Amino acid sequence: MSSARKPVAVVVGATSKWQADGPNTRLAHGKALDDSHLPVGIRWGVGGAIAQKFAREGCLVVLTTRKAANASGLQKAIIEQGGDAMTVELDLVSRESISAAFATIRKQAGDPDVLIYNAGYLEGRDLPPEKELLEHVPLDIFETAQHIASRGPFLVAQEVLPAMRRRGAGTFLISNNASSLRGKKRMTGQSLYYPRVMMRTLAQVLTEEYSEHGVHVANVVIDDLINSPGTRALPRAQQHPEVVMNPERIADAFYYLHTQDRSCWTHELQLTPFATKPSF
Repeated sequence: MSSARKPVAVVVGATSKWQADGPNTRLAHGKALDDSHLPVGIRWGVGGAIAQKFAREGCLVVLTTRKAANASGLQKAIIEQGGDAMTVELDLVSRESISAAFATIRKQAGDPDVLIYNAGYLEGRDLPPEKELLEHVPLDIFETAQHIASRGPFLVAQEVLPAMRRRGAGTFLISNNASSLRGKKRMTGQSLYYPRVMMRTLAQVLTEEYSEHGVHVANVVIDDLINSPGTRALPRAQQHPEVVMNPERIADAFYYLHTQDRSCWTHELQLTPFATKPSF
């Protein structure tokens, strides 16, 4: 990082599928929800909380999203909090889009010092109960899952790791879920998650290759519902609020991993809605 500029933190997938007008929210509830009464820190899920945390800590935060309009509210919130943020459109299904996005980032902000890969997908959630088995899953759903869970982080890593290696410093963090640890049957309403095993393995490979060059890579397993406008309105969250994880505490944990704990390639977060410190 140059002393003449702020550190650059890129959040891939800065907004949530479960934000007030997100696709998962609309799918589950049949409409967009009102989030005006919710704390600003949870309105955009984990990606939004991470973006706000790194901005508060003095980073120029780059929000990537398929459509810039998706992140306009988040960018506005960060600026109103006194932080610096910019939005860059990036479609992880397109190699050309990834390349163009990072060319823009390097030109307008500089090489990233931190990359948080928080991309998610909802493909598979709309399949009915009679199509739970793999034999019914359309190929395009599998291909999208592969793009987001495996090909996407591979291409993003190729964009940011060379500069981190040359600099001898950098952080590449991946948010993941428990399906990256153990394959299990996809239940009705769930995405096709088993390709996330590749995401976990990629983190391990990148650790083996780049830790000796001063780059910290980690796979972070977030294992439960995350508090956001769409998830908190789900029956399970209403009945069992103790299982709903606070995205602001998750963001604290990511910042902690960036600045303090560089000892391990994988972490499993254990956070309650009321946790004040990250626990691993």
